[in-house]
This record gives sequence, structure tokens and C-alpha cells, in this order.
Amino acid sequence: MFETIIKAFLIGLLVSAPMGPINMLVIQRTLNRGWWHGFVTGLGAMLSDLIYAVITLVGVSFVADFFDEYEQIIQVVGSIVLFFFGLKVYKSNPLKDWTPDKLPEETRYMRDFISSFLLTFSNVAIVVIFMGFYAHFSYNPLADGANFFAAGLITFVVAVFLWWFLLTSLVARLRKHFNRRGLVLLNRSVGTLLMLLGLGGIVLSLFPALF
Repeated sequence: MFETIIKAFLIGLLVSAPMGPINMLVIQRTLNRGWWHGFVTGLGAMLSDLIYAVITLVGVSFVADFFDEYEQIIQVVGSIVLFFFGLKVYKSNPLKDWTPDKLPEETRYMRDFISSFLLTFSNVAIVVIFMGFYAHFSYNPLADGANFFAAGLITFVVAVFLWWFLLTSLVARLRKHFNRRGLVLLNRSVGTLLMLLGLGGIVLSLFPALF
């Protein structure tokens, strides 16, 4: 179960960390309206990620025999997907999505939550990313029983929750000295990590005897 928890935690962080539109939206709302608005926006994204994580995991479990039979090929494909996802993250420029700070405006927290949820949920391509992570990490807690599935699910939520809490807290604390170009460095760091994980998965799958 410890292995399941570690994998679920890593998947939660790696799915949330890339500086895409949602992260930029969270940062902007934190800067413009305060910590709570940014954090609630992150929670909306977390609910969407959780739904897609479960949908993908259930779908993978239905074809578990197929995955077992072609495990090596699937791990290679998953690692390739992970590598190109990391490359896309590395090459992306979060600053292009940045808009000038606006004056604070009255916004209900529920509206922040729903708008973030719908924006994240509209990105159906996240299923492919989840499949890549599951294949790369050989992650399928459903196959081990309800307890493993529950542990993985809770850990995933904790990881994503922790990411949004830390990101919004850091931005709120540094809002007067916020360096937007630091987002580029963060993006490249996350992208590099994802590419390295992808390359490592490819090597491990193709040449298991070396390890």
C-alpha cells in the first residue's frame, strides 16, 4: 500500500504543477483578489482532476487483462506520452497567458470554484495524460482491492490540495515582489522532470536487464 500512496502522491503533484491556464488563473485571482479566491479556484480544478483520475482508472481496470498481456508496450507508450507532455510544458510560455493586474472585484467564491471546475473539465485530453502516468508508474490500485483504491484516491486529493495550498500561499506572501518570470523557470523545471521520467520509463521498459 505504501507504494500505491507514493505513486498517487507523485501523480497528483505532476498533474497539477505545470503552469497552464488553470495555474495562471489561480495565480491571477490570488494576486488580484486575495488568497481565498485563488485557493477556491484551485479546489475547483482539483474536483475536475479527481473525476478524470477516477474515470481513467476505472477504464484502465476494465481492460486490465489487456494491460497485463502488453505491459511492456503500454509502459513504453505511456512513457513516450509523458516525455512529450513534459516537452510541451517545457516549451510553453505561461507569460503569454498573463494579463495586467486589475482592480479587485467582488466575486463569490462559488463562482470562482465553478468557473475553474468547468474550465478544467473541458480539457478532455487530460485522460491521455492520466493514462500516461498510470502506465509509466504501473499504477492500478483497483486491481489490489477497495482499500488500495481508497488510499490512492485520498493520497491523490491530498497531493493536489497541497499543491494549490502551497502555490496560493507563496503567491499571496510574495504578491508585492512577485516575479512573473519565475513561472517560466518553474515550468521548465517541471517539464524537465517529466521528460526525464518519460525517458527513464522508456529505458526501463526496453532494457529491464540493465537494472
